[in-house]
Amino acid sequence: MTDAPRHICILGGGFGGLYTALRLGQLPWEDQPPIITLVDHRDRFLFLPLLYELVTGELETWEVAPPYEELLAGTQIRFRQAEVTGVDLDQKQVSLSQGSPLTYDYLVLALGGTTPMDMAPGVADHALAFRTLQDAYQLKERLRILQASEAEKIRVAVVGGGYSGVEVACKVAEHLGNRGRVRLVERTDTLLRTSPEHNRQVAQKVLADLGVWVDLETAVENVTADTISLTFRDQTDILPVDVVLWTVGTRVNDIVANLSLKHNERRQIVVQPTLEAVDHPGIYALGDLADCRDADGQQMPTTAQVALQQADFVGWNIWATMTDRPPLPFRYRHLGEMITLGTHRATLTGLGIELEGELAHVARRLAYLYRMPTLSHQIRVGLNWMTQPLRDVLSSIA
Repeated sequence: MTDAPRHICILGGGFGGLYTALRLGQLPWEDQPPIITLVDHRDRFLFLPLLYELVTGELETWEVAPPYEELLAGTQIRFRQAEVTGVDLDQKQVSLSQGSPLTYDYLVLALGGTTPMDMAPGVADHALAFRTLQDAYQLKERLRILQASEAEKIRVAVVGGGYSGVEVACKVAEHLGNRGRVRLVERTDTLLRTSPEHNRQVAQKVLADLGVWVDLETAVENVTADTISLTFRDQTDILPVDVVLWTVGTRVNDIVANLSLKHNERRQIVVQPTLEAVDHPGIYALGDLADCRDADGQQMPTTAQVALQQADFVGWNIWATMTDRPPLPFRYRHLGEMITLGTHRATLTGLGIELEGELAHVARRLAYLYRMPTLSHQIRVGLNWMTQPLRDVLSSIA
């Protein structure tokens, strides 16, 4: 009698979860291959670093957010579209919002995080986050309505001077042109605190060129439907605003935060360098919800670049464990940093190279094209990008 195949359950279809599933699907299974199930509440994967291009119409939804069904076609990976409602570690079972529960032998936690919208009064009711496909659609529609109105100026406040805040501030400022009044609010004294000096300097120059007001050491006290209250050195000003974008912070998924695993103070799961939970064999965590140090003891940031590399190791280590091979400690290789600063401008630092402007923009696009999840999607998107200038010319003639 043949033993039942073992089941690998992956919760979350972002960079960590999807790329782990694809990696597992590529590895050689000597005997009976396991069942691999990917669970996500959405029907589409989101290539998050390109979300900004949806707001300005530079890219289309199918390029940035291809359906899982399309990406997993031709693989043995199963996809379940459902919310995760609970995880029973003792019974090794995952409860879902619809359909039967999943029983697993190995569990990968890659549910990512959410933007905390309770950090100041009025934020949850009146501000917009910028993390999901729906967030981008909502911002694009809000800007469309404002641009169609008779308002002389469109006032946008972007809260958070990290990567997301700087990138979306540049995109919105360029999109609105002279009609826009964009303000970037940062609680500390520095934008892009963890960035290389070159990227930070280029970003500050572009923000100035685009006319973005930068308020450092400034706290948000309150947000209403049409105002934002800012405090700088004990002085509070109430300013008119049409849109508040909230890009501050990441909160671990509640299901993960409440699991009986070892967590840090941010409720991230503490993992070994192999990315296995320190107190529970067979459970792996990566991405936003993992407190991870690599083989050299470096604390890992929660970036897409880290999650992509972690996925490779999680896939390998589950395969190694199941095939009686030694697991490998995660070794992070920093490949550089890229920041989009408008439609045709970016900055790039890495591997001994520093670029800015349109050349950095092209390099960023090519790097992200290479990192897209499947070869077929890379080809479709690449051909679309190559032929876009010709289509633009033909459209202008018509």
